Amino acid sequence: MGACLALSSLASCASCLCGSAPCLLSSCCPSTYNSTMSRLAFSFLLLLGTLVSVIMILPGMEEHLKKIPGFCMGGTTIPGIENKVNCDIIVGYKSVYRMCFAMACFFFLFSIIMIRVRSSKDPRAAIQNGFWFFKFLVLVGITVGAFFIPDGIFNTVWYYFGMVGSFIFIIIQLILLVDFAHSWNQSWLEKAEDGNSKCWFAALLSFTILHYALAFAAVVLFYVFYTQPDDCTEHKVFISLNLLFCIIVSIVAILPKVQEAQPSSGLLQASLISLYTMYVTWSAMTNNPNKQCNPSLLGLVQPSSPTPPPGPAPTASVQWWDAQGIVGLIIFLFCTLYASIRSSNNAQVNKLMRTEEGQGLTADPEVATVDDGVRRAVDNEEEGVTYSYSFFHFSLFLASLYIMMTLTNWFKPDTDYQAMQTTMPAVWVKIGSSWLGLALYLWTLVAPLVLPDRDFN
Repeated sequence: MGACLALSSLASCASCLCGSAPCLLSSCCPSTYNSTMSRLAFSFLLLLGTLVSVIMILPGMEEHLKKIPGFCMGGTTIPGIENKVNCDIIVGYKSVYRMCFAMACFFFLFSIIMIRVRSSKDPRAAIQNGFWFFKFLVLVGITVGAFFIPDGIFNTVWYYFGMVGSFIFIIIQLILLVDFAHSWNQSWLEKAEDGNSKCWFAALLSFTILHYALAFAAVVLFYVFYTQPDDCTEHKVFISLNLLFCIIVSIVAILPKVQEAQPSSGLLQASLISLYTMYVTWSAMTNNPNKQCNPSLLGLVQPSSPTPPPGPAPTASVQWWDAQGIVGLIIFLFCTLYASIRSSNNAQVNKLMRTEEGQGLTADPEVATVDDGVRRAVDNEEEGVTYSYSFFHFSLFLASLYIMMTLTNWFKPDTDYQAMQTTMPAVWVKIGSSWLGLALYLWTLVAPLVLPDRDFN
């Protein structure tokens, strides 16, 4: 029984399920898993799928696979063995589409299953917090099946699914950054009140100035490299509007009435959001098919050819390792990890992320000490879950689509599905998400003033 009371590994879960351990299913692995451990485990599955996608899209991978005797169609052969594997699908953007399709299906399935789970007493909570070996097998099975999907219209349809899902996930990333900035600001303010206030206030001021300086420098670079005197009108509008919106939210964040309603609100949060908005603006402009308004970063550092004529660019190969793609992956990794361990004390963010402050938490959620001195794991969600299981999986579903679009650089498959090309819809999706994200941040600031009868504390 003691094996079931400890934080369970995959092996112990399997042994309990098979009946080799003297314990009941209801008291075994599922109930001993802390909520944070479960979120980290699901996030690990997402990151594992991301790593596989990155490996598959690396340049030259197809050539390496074709060198394996008897593996790829058209590759090195072995007498008497027919090469049956289509390496064109296994590698490249097609593999990313299928890998992310499998992850999206996996998390969407769990999102449906976990709707309205209120506590660990719900039988479905056992599925959420245990049986990891079998969940891994399900993910592998869906992935294998995804690679048998014929090209046809699948790539184009899934591309539009990816755009919509990524639009929503970019907003979720901004909400998580708002939450992180609120927690960061409140933590340092509390430390400043406890002692050495000058040091902590100086640190807060330094990071705020750094964020604003980077955001302003980005605006200047955008005007220099991503606009032309007689062209690139859309870019000029995007940069100017987002600069104006960032100034507005910064002013609102320090208004006396907002400060009175939310003492933890300040310029640190606004500066971080402004910097993120500039990243999204940059990411949007890099998808403009007009190469005169969208110079490559390598071309800016080492110009080697004259400026191409205006108009749509020819079809392009997938190059996820562009600077904006790498930055996007870093932000994604940070937000995914933060979403897995977050315990927010910001009421507005909790409402947006469908979590409740402190619900189901104990003084020590990880372990409890019993009379014999043995530290045992406890069920910290018996009275109420600490986060929405369904919404968490829905966020990972959206994250799978965001990863797909990031790794393929938001390029759209062309009509014969042989190459990828940039499109203006991707530009508008990113810009639209930045505007909606700023509007949501503004709402977190003014909600207590607009709806004074609602409880936001």
